[in-house]
Amino acid sequence: MDIRQLQYLVALAREKHFTRAANACHVTQPTLSGRIRQLELELGVPIVERGQRYQGLTQEGERVLKWAQLILNNWASMNQELAHLATSDFGLTGRLALGAIPSALPMIPYLTRSVRKLHPHIDFTVMSLSSEEILRGLDDYSLDAGISYLDNEPINGLLATSLYTERYCLFVPKGHPVAEQEAVTWGEASRLPLGLPTANMQNRRIIDHAFRMANCRPEPALETNSVINLYSNVKLMGLPCIMPEYIIDIFGRDPDLQPVPLKDPAIAHSVGLITPDRDPVAPLVRAFREAAATFSPKGTSPIFPPKPSIA
Repeated sequence: MDIRQLQYLVALAREKHFTRAANACHVTQPTLSGRIRQLELELGVPIVERGQRYQGLTQEGERVLKWAQLILNNWASMNQELAHLATSDFGLTGRLALGAIPSALPMIPYLTRSVRKLHPHIDFTVMSLSSEEILRGLDDYSLDAGISYLDNEPINGLLATSLYTERYCLFVPKGHPVAEQEAVTWGEASRLPLGLPTANMQNRRIIDHAFRMANCRPEPALETNSVINLYSNVKLMGLPCIMPEYIIDIFGRDPDLQPVPLKDPAIAHSVGLITPDRDPVAPLVRAFREAAATFSPKGTSPIFPPKPSIA
């Protein structure tokens, strides 16, 4: 058994197609199939369900896949550490795969910037994923780290570092009837044509829960899984949208838009970094955890100071 056999198996499980898996591994399809069959002979168990096309893994194959993912992850971490020891003057090198809930994507550059100040040769792959997809990615080693909710999903077996508290505002164009209000209730917001995240997103479930607590149910005029699309619809279409309050700091103050805090109920959720609790820790993951421990971006505290009283 060798590393390439395990790489081929993991690629096949990911691609669910022999030819696509072979292309991903830069080998021919017969080579990939032959090496996986050789792995079956060496281990003495069937790994792949046989048929005209890929039909999945056997029960034994699923267990072999788990071990293969673990071995490959440790192998990659070992190579990262050895490379760092050999070139310590240049910092760590490699690529870190990150998954983030869509509302947290604007915050990630604060983290990657901190990491690259110390390790300028670390690259990143950042994917917008649901909280459930992030948990699956950490479990199957396709992700190194995730940015997700810490108080809304089970994170057993993971290490968590809180980054910021997510609160919500109703963003409206200047001149909108509620633009000058100090706050708007969730009940009042529910009666407006709204732009909201799509139903499969965790922050939409949080928003829906707030509406239920306020005994109301909105009928959104727009649903999207993109925070940028929500922002654009406020700016270009004049559509009131519910978004995290820090958006105004990420994109900068816009004279055409006004964020209005939402109240009754007050909603706040912790968002943070989650990584597998493994020992030894991969050097790239360790560097990212260290950046998270000193995370201090703009826009993580309420952006609406009390208005001065008028004498």
